[in-house]
Amino acid sequence: MERLQNLIGGHWVDASGGETFPSIDPATGEVVAEVPASSPEDVDRAVQAAREAYRSWRLFPAPRRAEILFRAAQLMAERKEELSRAMTRDMGKVLTESRGEVQEGIDMTFYMAGEGRRLAGEVVPAESPDKFAMAQRDPIGVVAAITPWNFPFSIATWKLMPALVAGNTAVFKPASDAPLLGYLLARILEEAGLPPGVLNVVFGSGEAVGDALLRHPGVDLVSFTGSNTVGRHVARTAAEQMKRYHLELGGKNAITVLDDADLDLAVQGILWSAFGTTGQRCTAGSRVIVQRGVHDELVERLKEGARKLRLGNGLDPGTEVGPLINRRAVEKVERYVRIGQEEGAVLVTGGRPVTTGELAKGFFYEPTLFDRVGPRFRIAQEEIFGPVLSIIPVDSLEEAIEVNNGVEYGLSSSIYTRDVNKAFKAIRDLATGIVYVNAGTIGAEIQLPFGGMRGTGNGHREAGRAALEVYTEWKAVYVDYSGRLQRAQIDR
Repeated sequence: MERLQNLIGGHWVDASGGETFPSIDPATGEVVAEVPASSPEDVDRAVQAAREAYRSWRLFPAPRRAEILFRAAQLMAERKEELSRAMTRDMGKVLTESRGEVQEGIDMTFYMAGEGRRLAGEVVPAESPDKFAMAQRDPIGVVAAITPWNFPFSIATWKLMPALVAGNTAVFKPASDAPLLGYLLARILEEAGLPPGVLNVVFGSGEAVGDALLRHPGVDLVSFTGSNTVGRHVARTAAEQMKRYHLELGGKNAITVLDDADLDLAVQGILWSAFGTTGQRCTAGSRVIVQRGVHDELVERLKEGARKLRLGNGLDPGTEVGPLINRRAVEKVERYVRIGQEEGAVLVTGGRPVTTGELAKGFFYEPTLFDRVGPRFRIAQEEIFGPVLSIIPVDSLEEAIEVNNGVEYGLSSSIYTRDVNKAFKAIRDLATGIVYVNAGTIGAEIQLPFGGMRGTGNGHREAGRAALEVYTEWKAVYVDYSGRLQRAQIDR
């Protein structure tokens, strides 16, 4: 069992009140780590440390900041297996998926390190003679990074690496349900040479730590990934303070399968999208919009495939579906299964928690498939965040697009078709931040922007060069070397 501490101003310390809480392995119920239960006083100390460090870190040359990130990425790569096994114990995902997530963190860290020698601005012509005009990026200040439990390593790198390479300092709050990877990430950055106070880590609840970060006048930007409900609270509170905020919220993603689709490929993609990470992804494929000509065959194949999926501890090489994160998550899935049945959807398979045998020690739920789901059913509209998949029959591509777009969220969508014309119509008309053709809804790569429309966020993007827009300010610079007064737009 690990005993975690906060990182404040370069020192590893207990919470000021001395209180802790356990982090539980969701597959076994065993305690993985004892975690500081921090207070607003701990947050204040961390923010003050970040503000002090910002004075020198913003002047640290960006290529040298990048060198620290390069060293951190190399350390991550060397410890990939150790980090992956820790993640599986901490939040339950299957080991192969944990390895993939650690690799994503490695990729993001290398990528943002590369930006340290670019951080590109613009040089443009000035309208007056003997005058120079350009725009450059400046850091914003102190960033509060609040991350979720389902991707405890990669999403932390999505937020921290662009923030740090751009010259910001940070206070990082890992999720209480999966804190260990945030701790290990901070240790790696410290070992890579990050100066004291540039990154501070404070563990604790959203109420005690998250809200204190959100309201602290020393925090210049809040970057939050989590539920739509909490995201709205972040937006309201930050707006009252004229504080910048970046929101990455939920999804209700759909996979469209047309009559001409390769069904073998579609079934593989759907099962992976719906039940990978036990459906606990914001990009999970929780709806299948299927054209009626292939509806019956697709449902039969999905039923057969879902029943074959093996549940178990993610460290077991034969496991395909791990546990849900905690008991509350199991109860939430159970509520939505009841709602689906009450709404008139047909339960094809699954629909029960695992309550017997070795798996009863953890938080397991059977892969669940509903058919004949109406587009406006709650199970087709609301984010369940579990292994529940809804089949929605439609007559045409146009109807499929309407159903796809007819939800609160707009993160990821997918279409299976052999018709290139239909594929390009879908790319044009699917109102989501990510569109896949002949692949499922999960598996984004770090060199492209990640984010969505409508209730999925507030328009900012993680990953790719677009991430730098979140963590930098634009500064326009004019240098007049004419030796005389030149009035823009007046003297022509």
